[in-house]
Amino acid sequence: MKTLSITGGKPLKGTVQISGAKNAASKMIIACLLTADEVILENVPLQQETEIARELVTMLGAKTELTDHTLKISVPKIAGTSAMQLSRKNRLAILALAPLLHRAGEGYVPKLGGDKIGPRPVNFHLDALEKMGATIDIDDEGYRATAKDGLKAALIDLPYPSVGSTETALFAGVLARGRTVIKNAAIEPEVVDLILMLQKMGAIIEMGAGRHIEITGVEALHGCTHRILPDRMEAASYGSLALATRGDIFCKGADHRDMLTFLNAVRRMGGTYEVQEEGIRFCGAEKYSGLQIETDTHPGFMTDWQQPFVVALTQAEGTSVIHETVFEDRFAYTETLKEMGADITLFENCLGEVACRYKDQNYKHSAIIKGPTPLHATDFVVKDIRAGLACVIAALVAEGTSHVTGVEHLERGYEDLYNRLQSVGADIEITEA
Repeated sequence: MKTLSITGGKPLKGTVQISGAKNAASKMIIACLLTADEVILENVPLQQETEIARELVTMLGAKTELTDHTLKISVPKIAGTSAMQLSRKNRLAILALAPLLHRAGEGYVPKLGGDKIGPRPVNFHLDALEKMGATIDIDDEGYRATAKDGLKAALIDLPYPSVGSTETALFAGVLARGRTVIKNAAIEPEVVDLILMLQKMGAIIEMGAGRHIEITGVEALHGCTHRILPDRMEAASYGSLALATRGDIFCKGADHRDMLTFLNAVRRMGGTYEVQEEGIRFCGAEKYSGLQIETDTHPGFMTDWQQPFVVALTQAEGTSVIHETVFEDRFAYTETLKEMGADITLFENCLGEVACRYKDQNYKHSAIIKGPTPLHATDFVVKDIRAGLACVIAALVAEGTSHVTGVEHLERGYEDLYNRLQSVGADIEITEA
């Protein structure tokens, strides 16, 4: 078991290279199942989520070759239609169903795993596949889909603009017979980047106004070379680290266009940033002001920005209010922050203006943060990627030494995290039992 010993209490300064987007790379690796030709992915992030996606496609017949941050993938033939032997459960597996239905007429994938941030329902995925002609059987272990006559186009009207469900519908639509329409689709930058890759492979995909995507199915897709966009979650994490420690961190490779809402929040609380040609520089300030934030689907303030940013808000004067509208159980990490001295109270009420699907459902999905509060060290276990990084940031703000376990979650989401933190001055020691 790996343990981090983190001693905080000083500003962190330096440059961090932002990796390719985790939430795009893993889906693009699965997209390679849609063609028998070779696909070359550049700027691939080197962390465990990439390895899980790579293991998944290899299990199904892919040949892969990784050189530095470039991954070559070819799937000349589907060698198996079951992903049940995947070494760890992960929500990525459900996305393999549509490619398997196109290439082999059937697929069997395990039930979802991933971060403990609330249930990850799959009914949107399965409903879309059923509308397009698949038969779905569910057992205790996983989901089995068959479509011996192939998939046909359909109208997919999503009840919520789910990223994963939009990606399933895209994978299903690109080789389906006819014209597929996705209403209320997710339009996150990672989804748009996936669409660009699929278009390079020969897909016909149009994005209209109002979360409207139309796909005209084609006979076959071919290979391509595609460079993965920078990880906006990673950039916001290091930006929040700079603010919380009152440091100065240059996020090399961060894309201004995908950070608009986050940067507005930084400016509103009193932090500073500078957009440069090669990235974004984040600088802390002596005094911050509290503010009100509601997470939302893109282009709103994304849910994965919330946890690291909350740590910075514990150092702001006055009161901040956070209304989480994307996941119902994303404030569990605040218990650790409270142990460290933060003043955070959770509420079941919707403390915001966004129409929230968790209204009156007794989920503690709103938080009031009062500050500034000095933080002190504590020992904790990482429960998920972004919350874990938030607690690591808190440990780097806190006086004393914190001991952290469960770090495999951090390693799933961040490339070379410990070295990058140490490069900006973080005092981190790593021990293995």
